[in-house]
Amino acid sequence: MLNLVLVFSLTAAVASAADVAGLRDRIRELVRQDLPSLEELYRQLHANPELSQQEQATAARLARELTSSGYAVTTGIAGQGLVGVLRSGQGPTVLIRTDLDALPVEEATGLPYASKVRARDAAGQPVGVMHACGHDLHMSSFIGAARALAKLKDRWSGTLLMIGQPAEETIGGARQMIAEGLYTRFPRPDYGLALHSDADLEAGRVGYREGFILAAVDSVDIVVRGVGGHGAYPHRTKDPIVIASQLVLALQTIVSREVRPIDSAVVTVGTLHAGTKRNVIPDEARLQLTLRSYSEATRRHILEAIERMAKGIARAAGVPADREPVVTIRQEESSSATYNNPELTRRSVAAIREVLGAERVVEREPEMGAEDFGLFGRVTPEIPLFMFRLGTIDARRWADSRKPGGPPLPSLHSAQFWPEPAASLRAGVEAMTAAALALLR
Repeated sequence: MLNLVLVFSLTAAVASAADVAGLRDRIRELVRQDLPSLEELYRQLHANPELSQQEQATAARLARELTSSGYAVTTGIAGQGLVGVLRSGQGPTVLIRTDLDALPVEEATGLPYASKVRARDAAGQPVGVMHACGHDLHMSSFIGAARALAKLKDRWSGTLLMIGQPAEETIGGARQMIAEGLYTRFPRPDYGLALHSDADLEAGRVGYREGFILAAVDSVDIVVRGVGGHGAYPHRTKDPIVIASQLVLALQTIVSREVRPIDSAVVTVGTLHAGTKRNVIPDEARLQLTLRSYSEATRRHILEAIERMAKGIARAAGVPADREPVVTIRQEESSSATYNNPELTRRSVAAIREVLGAERVVEREPEMGAEDFGLFGRVTPEIPLFMFRLGTIDARRWADSRKPGGPPLPSLHSAQFWPEPAASLRAGVEAMTAAALALLR
């Protein structure tokens, strides 16, 4: 009897191994056939970027692509958001998310399909527009995975929830979609998947990490109010520019002297605006800050310290009590840290290794960049999430950058960032398809 059980076990193992290999080859072949179409889609999206909450044409294109692959598509969620649903019997629901928006950056890559788009930002100012964060690559990989999974429908059971999220760059789209009933109007996911471009990883490779991968972000506005007057009579004023300058320097001591050294945090003053004329001391100065952290305790401490310092420095300068600084936390532009569920990460990475090869799947360090994908899991009960990094840099450029004195690679959000489309797309679609199938089979 023992020998018979052993024979059955070995037979099942061989059949399972053959099944895995067959599915792996099928995924690779589907992506190979689809790659020219996906590259064309990528170039079209890259050349026609749209700013946050202006993604009308982008959302319409993705809706058409999903519809043509058999998904039931709903548009107009949280502005330009969309959801595609594809069902194949009973089983788990898997969310796959892409972001739609571009940045107010004027492209300087010189690519033949470079963006020449100009638009007006939320303040009405004319700006150049560019997919400098790789969202065009995210969307193209998203559509490639949607097509492959639809063609492999006989190999999985469950429901796919394909999410096109607007306004990631302004950290608002995920929160808005959830607030507008994402998890009540559509099947509530059991798992959530996403990818993000990596500007320091060779194209064709995928990076991963368990646990925290991206920081929490908080956006803070400060209005430093003083008493304006003539530049010749500063003793009759309370100069908000001087107070704001002192505050900028003081804020740097929060991380260096108030945060525990082993806790990661960043406080950046991104803008400081004040005054209209050289000989006029203005009534106020305005600052915009971005804060990054992982620990919720550190996050709270930084926010409290900013308000304490702003009011304390103004008080020390003799600003009247009714003119103390106004500190505003922009909740709509804040997000918690992105956390990769360890069990889901291990399960997904095993599937990705199977299709890409173990040598092309590498562990990466966490970063202080932030985005709002993590909010899709911060509901009750929590939804396990996994976001992997997608290499984008062609082999020659990547190798040259590693040589002593070699040219540095442009970062994300740089006007000179550009991915190598073919290898990046192939890895992105294969990896996302494999990860989703591991959860749906």
